[in-house]
Amino acid sequence: MTETILANATLVLEGEVLRGSLRLAEGRIADITEGGTIPAGAVDCNGDLVMPGLVELHTDNLERHIEPRPKVAWPHQSAIVAHDAELASTGITTVFDALRVGSIVSSNKTNYGEYARALADEILDLRREGALKISHFLHLRAEVCSETLVEELAKFGPEDQIGIVSLMDHTPGQRQFRDISKLKDYYTGKYGLSEADWADHVTTQKSLRDRLGDAHEAAVVVEARRYGAVLASHDDTTAEQVATSAQHGVHFAEFPTTTEAAAACRTHGIKVMMGGPNLIRGGSHSGNVAAKELAEAGLLDILSSDYVPSSLLSGALFLGDLWGDVARGVATVTTAPAAATGLDDRGALRPGLRADVIRVARVGRAAALRGVWVAGHRVG
Repeated sequence: MTETILANATLVLEGEVLRGSLRLAEGRIADITEGGTIPAGAVDCNGDLVMPGLVELHTDNLERHIEPRPKVAWPHQSAIVAHDAELASTGITTVFDALRVGSIVSSNKTNYGEYARALADEILDLRREGALKISHFLHLRAEVCSETLVEELAKFGPEDQIGIVSLMDHTPGQRQFRDISKLKDYYTGKYGLSEADWADHVTTQKSLRDRLGDAHEAAVVVEARRYGAVLASHDDTTAEQVATSAQHGVHFAEFPTTTEAAAACRTHGIKVMMGGPNLIRGGSHSGNVAAKELAEAGLLDILSSDYVPSSLLSGALFLGDLWGDVARGVATVTTAPAAATGLDDRGALRPGLRADVIRVARVGRAAALRGVWVAGHRVG
């Protein structure tokens, strides 16, 4: 493998930013040199930011590719490859692909059928074949308001190298959708439900939570341990819910919906993850707490692109501007998510780590990606 030197760059290191050069060799970061010297054969970065490749823990982007419109299926292999290429084009070099487990089999009105095991096999096959540009791991989104969660979880094991299991509870009227009108707008808009269908959906979901919710939640905790996966909570709203998450052994909280919940996470040593779209748009589309509000309160640790891949890089730079600390902003999409999931071989510019690196130019408040390297290979 030929070496690559990125010189005359603004290097975003752990806790500091400095002008220097980065040498990549044999898939690793070989060394870092301070100063503006441009060695023969090096890439002159003209002062552009050079930082670790972005680490994405929760993205719905693959689902958008396999179902580009409601009830329109797309060939999975083509969808996975396109999803992979899109993430690479936004600077994401490691992704935990979020796959829902837990289905509704008694009704087909919301297209809530099982798909995770088959899709996971296709992702893993493409990964083994070297068909993907970036690193892919699995994230199982375990929906407790479902009918088949336990059966679907049983189809996975330690051999699947699942990185994250998150506890999902989308019972109408609580957590993400405390304002049930927001949930109604989402479901009726996406699935074209009639008033009667909507009312039936709400009744069914609440009944499932009452009958199976606690048992499903307990099963998720047990299965996450069996896989060797990191456990995450989702949409915690109250300090009481966070305390329960802490008892389960949750490592990080995805999108807490209130300042109360985020502050409780800090008390329990649980890292807080918020969405890039929330940050960039200035608020939650569900009417919950704004990511910027938590950032200003010092209660935001990790950023996720959620449903807009490009928001990860833009959001990190937004946070850097907000905090007056570029390295701190970039850490929310590199060092922090890598640490939260036990990936100690990436997430920082440090000799010996994987050469997952991106080059970024600032264009006003926007970010223009100039290059992407994964394990030292240029992929974008």
